[in-house]
Amino acid sequence: MAMPSPLPVRDGVGATRLHLPLTGEWDSIAEYVVDRFGHMDPEALRQRFDRGEMVTSDGSAVSRDAKIGSHEWIWYYREPPVEREIPFDVEIVHVDDDLVVIDKPHFLPTTPGGKFLQNSALVRMRNQLGNPDLSPIHRLDRATAGLLMFSARPQTRGAYQLLFENRIVQKTYEAVSLAPAAFDGTHLAGREFPITYRNHIEKVRASVTVLVDSKPDANSETLIELLGVGESRGTDRGRQVIHTLLKPHTGRMHQLRVHLAGLGAGILNDGFYPVLHPEVPDDFTRPLQLLARELEFVDPLTGEARHFQSRRTLQEAPLVPEPVAR
Repeated sequence: MAMPSPLPVRDGVGATRLHLPLTGEWDSIAEYVVDRFGHMDPEALRQRFDRGEMVTSDGSAVSRDAKIGSHEWIWYYREPPVEREIPFDVEIVHVDDDLVVIDKPHFLPTTPGGKFLQNSALVRMRNQLGNPDLSPIHRLDRATAGLLMFSARPQTRGAYQLLFENRIVQKTYEAVSLAPAAFDGTHLAGREFPITYRNHIEKVRASVTVLVDSKPDANSETLIELLGVGESRGTDRGRQVIHTLLKPHTGRMHQLRVHLAGLGAGILNDGFYPVLHPEVPDDFTRPLQLLARELEFVDPLTGEARHFQSRRTLQEAPLVPEPVAR
Protein backbone atom coordinates (compact mmCIF):
# COMPACT_ATOMS: atom_id res chain seq x y z
CA MET A 1 0.00 0.00 0.00
CA ALA A 2 1.32 3.44 -0.92
CA MET A 3 2.49 5.59 1.96
CA PRO A 4 0.17 8.60 2.30
CA SER A 5 1.74 12.02 2.05
CA PRO A 6 1.38 14.34 5.04
CA LEU A 7 1.35 17.28 2.62
CA PRO A 8 -1.55 18.05 0.26
CA VAL A 9 -1.23 18.53 -3.48
CA ARG A 10 -0.19 22.15 -4.11
CA ASP A 11 -0.71 23.88 -7.46
CA GLY A 12 -1.37 20.48 -8.99
CA VAL A 13 1.90 18.99 -7.70
CA GLY A 14 2.25 16.37 -4.98
CA ALA A 15 5.00 16.44 -2.38
CA THR A 16 8.21 14.48 -2.98
CA ARG A 17 9.10 11.68 -0.57
CA LEU A 18 12.75 10.96 0.29
CA HIS A 19 13.99 7.81 2.04
CA LEU A 20 16.72 8.51 4.61
CA PRO A 21 19.52 6.24 5.83
CA LEU A 22 19.19 5.24 9.48
CA THR A 23 22.97 5.28 10.00
CA GLY A 24 25.89 6.93 8.25
CA GLU A 25 28.67 9.46 8.29
CA TRP A 26 26.38 12.52 8.42
CA ASP A 27 25.82 14.43 11.65
CA SER A 28 22.23 15.29 10.73
CA ILE A 29 19.45 14.64 8.24
CA ALA A 30 20.06 18.11 6.80
CA GLU A 31 23.70 17.26 6.08
CA TYR A 32 22.62 14.03 4.35
CA VAL A 33 20.23 16.03 2.17
CA VAL A 34 23.00 18.50 1.32
CA ASP A 35 25.27 15.60 0.34
CA ARG A 36 22.47 13.80 -1.54
CA PHE A 37 21.69 16.88 -3.63
CA GLY A 38 25.25 18.06 -4.19
CA HIS A 39 24.29 20.00 -7.31
CA MET A 40 22.15 22.39 -5.25
CA ASP A 41 23.10 25.34 -3.02
CA PRO A 42 23.92 23.81 0.43
CA GLU A 43 22.81 26.81 2.48
CA ALA A 44 19.55 27.10 0.55
CA LEU A 45 18.80 23.48 1.46
CA ARG A 46 19.58 24.07 5.15
CA GLN A 47 17.30 27.11 5.15
CA ARG A 48 14.44 24.94 3.92
CA PHE A 49 14.77 22.96 7.15
CA ASP A 50 14.81 26.23 9.14
CA ARG A 51 11.57 27.32 7.41
CA GLY A 52 9.86 24.04 8.35
CA GLU A 53 9.54 22.91 4.73
CA MET A 54 10.90 19.40 5.38
CA VAL A 55 8.35 17.32 7.26
CA THR A 56 8.03 13.79 8.62
CA SER A 57 5.13 11.33 8.27
CA ASP A 58 2.87 13.17 10.73
CA GLY A 59 3.46 16.52 9.03
CA SER A 60 5.76 17.91 11.75
CA ALA A 61 8.82 19.87 10.68
CA VAL A 62 12.24 18.23 10.75
CA SER A 63 14.84 20.56 12.26
CA ARG A 64 18.23 21.31 10.78
CA ASP A 65 19.84 19.47 13.72
CA ALA A 66 17.69 16.31 13.60
CA LYS A 67 20.02 13.31 13.85
CA ILE A 68 20.39 10.57 11.25
CA GLY A 69 18.17 7.72 12.35
CA SER A 70 15.53 9.91 13.98
CA HIS A 71 13.33 9.68 10.87
CA GLU A 72 13.22 7.28 7.93
CA TRP A 73 11.25 9.47 5.52
CA ILE A 74 10.79 13.14 4.84
CA TRP A 75 8.43 14.94 2.49
CA TYR A 76 8.89 18.28 0.80
CA TYR A 77 7.70 20.26 -2.21
CA ARG A 78 10.05 20.54 -5.14
CA GLU A 79 10.97 24.13 -5.80
CA PRO A 80 9.57 24.98 -9.24
CA PRO A 81 12.25 25.12 -11.94
CA VAL A 82 12.39 27.89 -14.49
CA GLU A 83 10.45 26.05 -17.16
CA ARG A 84 10.30 26.51 -20.87
CA GLU A 85 6.63 26.76 -21.78
CA ILE A 86 5.29 23.90 -23.91
CA PRO A 87 3.10 25.93 -26.30
CA PHE A 88 0.58 23.20 -27.11
CA ASP A 89 -2.80 22.53 -25.54
CA VAL A 90 -4.15 19.34 -24.05
CA GLU A 91 -7.51 18.27 -25.47
CA ILE A 92 -9.92 16.59 -23.08
CA VAL A 93 -11.55 13.59 -24.77
CA HIS A 94 -13.62 12.17 -21.91
CA VAL A 95 -14.44 12.95 -18.26
CA ASP A 96 -16.58 11.05 -15.76
CA ASP A 97 -16.46 10.37 -12.03
CA ASP A 98 -13.80 7.68 -12.43
CA LEU A 99 -11.94 8.24 -15.70
CA VAL A 100 -10.36 11.12 -17.60
CA VAL A 101 -8.97 10.66 -21.11
CA ILE A 102 -6.91 13.37 -22.79
CA ASP A 103 -5.20 13.87 -26.14
CA LYS A 104 -1.64 14.86 -25.19
CA PRO A 105 0.52 16.98 -27.49
CA HIS A 106 4.11 16.17 -28.40
CA PHE A 107 6.81 17.48 -25.98
CA LEU A 108 4.56 17.47 -22.89
CA PRO A 109 5.61 14.91 -20.22
CA THR A 110 2.97 12.76 -18.57
CA THR A 111 4.14 13.56 -15.02
CA PRO A 112 6.44 16.16 -13.41
CA GLY A 113 10.14 15.43 -13.56
CA GLY A 114 13.49 16.97 -14.39
CA LYS A 115 13.00 20.36 -16.01
CA PHE A 116 9.22 20.11 -16.14
CA LEU A 117 6.72 20.64 -13.34
CA GLN A 118 3.76 22.80 -14.32
CA ASN A 119 4.43 21.80 -17.93
CA SER A 120 3.26 18.22 -17.46
CA ALA A 121 -0.05 16.63 -18.44
CA LEU A 122 -0.81 15.57 -14.87
CA VAL A 123 -0.31 19.00 -13.31
CA ARG A 124 -2.16 20.78 -16.10
CA MET A 125 -5.16 18.46 -15.71
CA ARG A 126 -5.19 18.60 -11.90
CA ASN A 127 -5.29 22.38 -12.08
CA GLN A 128 -7.77 22.56 -14.95
CA LEU A 129 -10.21 20.05 -13.46
CA GLY A 130 -9.61 21.04 -9.84
CA ASN A 131 -8.96 17.41 -8.92
CA PRO A 132 -5.83 16.75 -6.81
CA ASP A 133 -6.61 12.99 -6.83
CA LEU A 134 -6.03 12.71 -10.58
CA SER A 135 -3.37 10.06 -11.29
CA PRO A 136 -2.06 8.54 -14.56
CA ILE A 137 -3.13 4.96 -15.26
CA HIS A 138 -0.37 4.55 -17.87
CA ARG A 139 2.25 6.81 -19.42
CA LEU A 140 3.41 8.16 -22.75
CA ASP A 141 6.94 9.34 -23.52
CA ARG A 142 7.29 13.11 -23.49
CA ALA A 143 7.99 13.02 -27.21
CA THR A 144 4.91 10.95 -28.06
CA ALA A 145 1.49 12.51 -28.67
CA GLY A 146 -1.93 10.96 -28.25
CA LEU A 147 -4.35 9.33 -25.85
CA LEU A 148 -3.55 9.21 -22.15
CA MET A 149 -5.83 7.93 -19.35
CA PHE A 150 -6.09 9.20 -15.78
CA SER A 151 -7.90 7.83 -12.76
CA ALA A 152 -10.18 10.46 -11.26
CA ARG A 153 -10.41 8.94 -7.75
CA PRO A 154 -8.40 6.48 -5.67
CA GLN A 155 -11.35 4.20 -4.90
CA THR A 156 -11.58 2.89 -8.48
CA ARG A 157 -8.00 3.43 -9.65
CA GLY A 158 -6.89 -0.18 -9.20
CA ALA A 159 -9.57 -1.56 -11.51
CA TYR A 160 -8.28 0.51 -14.42
CA GLN A 161 -4.62 -0.13 -13.63
CA LEU A 162 -5.29 -3.88 -13.81
CA LEU A 163 -6.46 -3.47 -17.40
CA PHE A 164 -2.94 -2.43 -18.39
CA GLU A 165 -1.17 -4.86 -16.09
CA ASN A 166 -3.17 -7.73 -17.58
CA ARG A 167 -2.73 -6.43 -21.18
CA ILE A 168 -6.47 -6.15 -21.70
CA VAL A 169 -6.34 -2.68 -23.27
CA GLN A 170 -5.91 -2.71 -27.04
CA LYS A 171 -3.55 0.13 -27.94
CA THR A 172 -3.02 1.35 -31.50
CA TYR A 173 -0.32 3.78 -32.59
CA GLU A 174 0.75 5.44 -35.83
CA ALA A 175 4.30 6.25 -36.88
CA VAL A 176 6.04 7.86 -39.82
CA SER A 177 9.57 6.81 -40.82
CA LEU A 178 11.91 7.66 -43.65
CA ALA A 179 11.69 4.91 -46.23
CA PRO A 180 14.92 2.87 -46.33
CA ALA A 181 16.85 3.18 -49.59
CA ALA A 182 15.93 -0.35 -50.66
CA PHE A 183 12.27 -0.17 -49.60
CA ASP A 184 10.10 -1.98 -52.16
CA GLY A 185 6.70 -0.99 -50.81
CA THR A 186 5.91 -4.33 -49.22
CA HIS A 187 8.87 -5.41 -47.06
CA LEU A 188 11.03 -4.06 -44.24
CA ALA A 189 14.36 -5.74 -43.52
CA GLY A 190 13.25 -8.63 -45.69
CA ARG A 191 9.96 -9.13 -43.82
CA GLU A 192 6.62 -8.76 -45.55
CA PHE A 193 3.85 -6.66 -43.99
CA PRO A 194 2.12 -7.23 -41.64
CA ILE A 195 5.18 -7.86 -39.48
CA THR A 196 5.20 -9.29 -35.97
CA TYR A 197 8.44 -8.07 -34.42
CA ARG A 198 9.86 -9.46 -31.19
CA ASN A 199 13.05 -8.89 -29.20
CA HIS A 200 14.34 -8.57 -25.65
CA ILE A 201 14.34 -5.07 -24.16
CA GLU A 202 15.83 -4.13 -20.80
CA LYS A 203 15.61 -0.80 -19.01
CA VAL A 204 19.08 0.32 -17.90
CA ARG A 205 19.45 2.28 -14.68
CA ALA A 206 20.52 5.90 -15.23
CA SER A 207 20.34 5.51 -19.02
CA VAL A 208 17.95 7.39 -21.31
CA THR A 209 17.90 4.48 -23.76
CA VAL A 210 17.12 0.79 -23.34
CA LEU A 211 19.34 -2.21 -23.92
CA VAL A 212 18.30 -4.41 -26.82
CA ASP A 213 19.55 -7.86 -25.89
CA SER A 214 20.15 -10.92 -28.04
CA LYS A 215 18.55 -13.18 -25.44
CA PRO A 216 16.28 -15.77 -27.07
CA ASP A 217 13.42 -15.11 -24.62
CA ALA A 218 11.74 -12.12 -26.25
CA ASN A 219 9.82 -9.93 -23.82
CA SER A 220 8.41 -7.42 -26.31
CA GLU A 221 6.11 -7.85 -29.30
CA THR A 222 4.53 -5.45 -31.81
CA LEU A 223 2.31 -6.04 -34.84
CA ILE A 224 3.29 -3.58 -37.58
CA GLU A 225 0.99 -2.89 -40.54
CA LEU A 226 1.59 -0.63 -43.53
CA LEU A 227 -0.83 2.28 -43.91
CA GLY A 228 0.77 4.07 -46.82
CA VAL A 229 3.86 5.16 -48.71
CA GLY A 230 4.53 8.53 -50.29
CA GLU A 231 6.12 11.95 -49.96
CA SER A 232 6.13 13.69 -46.61
CA ARG A 233 3.71 16.60 -46.32
CA GLY A 234 5.44 18.40 -43.42
CA THR A 235 8.84 19.84 -42.54
CA ASP A 236 10.47 17.01 -44.49
CA ARG A 237 8.22 17.61 -47.48
CA GLY A 238 9.34 15.73 -50.57
CA ARG A 239 11.16 12.92 -48.78
CA GLN A 240 9.86 9.39 -49.22
CA VAL A 241 8.24 8.12 -46.02
CA ILE A 242 6.32 5.10 -44.81
CA HIS A 243 3.27 5.38 -42.59
CA THR A 244 2.71 2.43 -40.24
CA LEU A 245 0.07 1.23 -37.79
CA LEU A 246 1.50 -0.30 -34.62
CA LYS A 247 -0.28 -2.64 -32.21
CA PRO A 248 1.94 -3.46 -29.21
CA HIS A 249 1.18 -6.68 -27.36
CA THR A 250 3.58 -5.67 -24.57
CA GLY A 251 4.52 -2.30 -23.11
CA ARG A 252 8.29 -2.13 -22.73
CA MET A 253 10.05 1.22 -22.48
CA HIS A 254 10.55 2.77 -25.96
CA GLN A 255 9.28 -0.47 -27.51
CA LEU A 256 7.79 0.97 -30.69
CA ARG A 257 10.79 3.21 -31.32
CA VAL A 258 13.16 0.27 -30.82
CA HIS A 259 11.18 -2.09 -33.05
CA LEU A 260 10.94 0.24 -36.03
CA ALA A 261 14.62 1.16 -35.67
CA GLY A 262 15.42 -2.56 -35.60
CA LEU A 263 13.70 -2.91 -38.97
CA GLY A 264 15.76 -0.10 -40.48
CA ALA A 265 12.90 2.41 -40.33
CA GLY A 266 13.58 4.53 -37.26
CA ILE A 267 10.78 6.99 -36.52
CA LEU A 268 11.30 10.48 -37.93
CA ASN A 269 12.80 12.97 -35.46
CA ASP A 270 13.76 10.29 -32.93
CA GLY A 271 16.87 11.45 -31.08
CA PHE A 272 17.31 8.13 -29.27
CA TYR A 273 17.06 5.33 -31.87
CA PRO A 274 18.77 3.95 -33.85
CA VAL A 275 21.47 6.47 -32.74
CA LEU A 276 21.51 8.46 -29.51
CA HIS A 277 22.07 12.12 -30.34
CA PRO A 278 23.34 14.80 -27.93
CA GLU A 279 20.60 16.56 -25.97
CA VAL A 280 19.51 19.81 -27.60
CA PRO A 281 16.63 22.22 -26.91
CA ASP A 282 13.26 21.09 -28.24
CA ASP A 283 12.59 21.96 -31.86
CA PHE A 284 8.82 22.32 -31.85
CA THR A 285 8.76 22.15 -35.66
CA ARG A 286 10.10 18.58 -35.61
CA PRO A 287 8.07 16.43 -33.21
CA LEU A 288 8.66 12.70 -32.96
CA GLN A 289 6.37 11.12 -35.52
CA LEU A 290 4.65 8.75 -33.12
CA LEU A 291 0.99 9.00 -32.08
CA ALA A 292 -1.05 6.96 -29.59
CA ARG A 293 -4.13 6.84 -31.80
CA GLU A 294 -6.67 4.51 -30.18
CA LEU A 295 -7.54 2.85 -26.87
CA GLU A 296 -10.13 0.06 -26.61
CA PHE A 297 -11.23 -1.92 -23.55
CA VAL A 298 -14.24 -3.09 -21.59
CA ASP A 299 -14.82 -0.79 -18.64
CA PRO A 300 -14.21 -2.82 -15.46
CA LEU A 301 -16.83 -0.82 -13.53
CA THR A 302 -19.72 -0.71 -15.98
CA GLY A 303 -19.00 -3.52 -18.46
CA GLU A 304 -19.35 -0.94 -21.25
CA ALA A 305 -17.18 -1.24 -24.36
CA ARG A 306 -14.93 1.85 -24.47
CA HIS A 307 -13.26 3.18 -27.60
CA PHE A 308 -11.33 6.44 -27.67
CA GLN A 309 -9.57 7.92 -30.72
CA SER A 310 -7.10 10.79 -31.03
CA ARG A 311 -7.95 13.68 -33.31
CA ARG A 312 -4.29 14.53 -33.82
CA THR A 313 -2.39 13.69 -36.99
CA LEU A 314 1.28 13.19 -37.78
CA GLN A 315 2.63 16.13 -39.75
CA GLU A 316 5.01 14.03 -41.83
CA ALA A 317 2.42 11.45 -42.93
CA PRO A 318 2.45 10.97 -46.74
CA LEU A 319 0.94 13.82 -48.71
CA VAL A 320 -0.70 11.48 -51.18
CA PRO A 321 -0.29 7.98 -49.78
CA GLU A 322 -0.36 5.15 -52.24
CA PRO A 323 -3.25 2.74 -51.60
CA VAL A 324 -2.25 -0.29 -49.61
CA ALA A 325 -4.30 -3.46 -49.49
CA ARG A 326 -5.56 -4.15 -45.94
